[in-house]
Amino acid sequence: MNSRDGFLPDEVIIQVLARLPVKSLFRAKTVCKLWYKLSSDRVKVRASCNGLLCCSSIPDKGVYYVCNPMTREFRLLPRSRERPVTRFYPDGEATLVGLGCNLSAQKFNVVLAGYHRTFGHRPDGTFICMVFDSDTNKWRKFVSFQDDRFTLMNRNQVVFVHGSLHWLTSGFSYILSLDLNCDVWRKISLPDEVIYRAGNRAHLLELDGCLSVIQISEAWMKIWAMKDYESEQWHLEDRVSLRCIRGMVPGIFPISQTREYVFLATYKQVLVYQRKSRVWKEMYSVKNSSPLPLWFSAHAFRTSIFLCN
Repeated sequence: MNSRDGFLPDEVIIQVLARLPVKSLFRAKTVCKLWYKLSSDRVKVRASCNGLLCCSSIPDKGVYYVCNPMTREFRLLPRSRERPVTRFYPDGEATLVGLGCNLSAQKFNVVLAGYHRTFGHRPDGTFICMVFDSDTNKWRKFVSFQDDRFTLMNRNQVVFVHGSLHWLTSGFSYILSLDLNCDVWRKISLPDEVIYRAGNRAHLLELDGCLSVIQISEAWMKIWAMKDYESEQWHLEDRVSLRCIRGMVPGIFPISQTREYVFLATYKQVLVYQRKSRVWKEMYSVKNSSPLPLWFSAHAFRTSIFLCN
């Protein structure tokens, strides 16, 4: 909570500004420097889960929000007591950011995890994990020793199923999961057929409540789903020829999927593959030049009326 104006905390002002019409919001920006900053704050979407988005402030490191775009509710998360620059390596930003939203319990967790480095020293190999609990409105911390590496794409594709968050490590080594009920890390094996080699890419998604892996090669897209979570049993769900979109394959990136559709992004397009009819269609296209490809920050999103406050 912050009360630099002496009247209302920042999180209350944000809630008020979020509900204003666009014209009124522009007027509010002229009230004072604080209101201008709060209404102009640039954010980056870091994770999505069950209708909620976890966003981080671009100008202010260590500031995180959880919002529901459908209900237009925002929640500014309290800062943890540790200074970001002494907590995470190499740039003060968390290596992993995850959002787990439990619809039945009406609660959510935000996870920030990364390698530790004391200011002025080299990283010491410890992996710090901070977990925010929406019920208590507090962060909890635990320390472990990990030797995992993640690409930028792997960091973006975090999946919440079975009460755990999941990330795919670089080189298709394994899936790293965090059980939010007991704060325990677990390594999950990939399907034996998923092999790291030139031209192959693997992506982690969710499919009807199951953990799923999509592997894309030059000619094929293969979809696996984990049928038994405890025994880690994978099942090949589909094998799709990429011949008719061959020119797009090098830059294609799966975003989301259902039993009927697979949504994928390229540099300037969003494609949908209809699994039953085996037909490809263009769903969206960027007409103007874009500084970053669509898949650079694409997140799956499903609407809900989940209350984040």
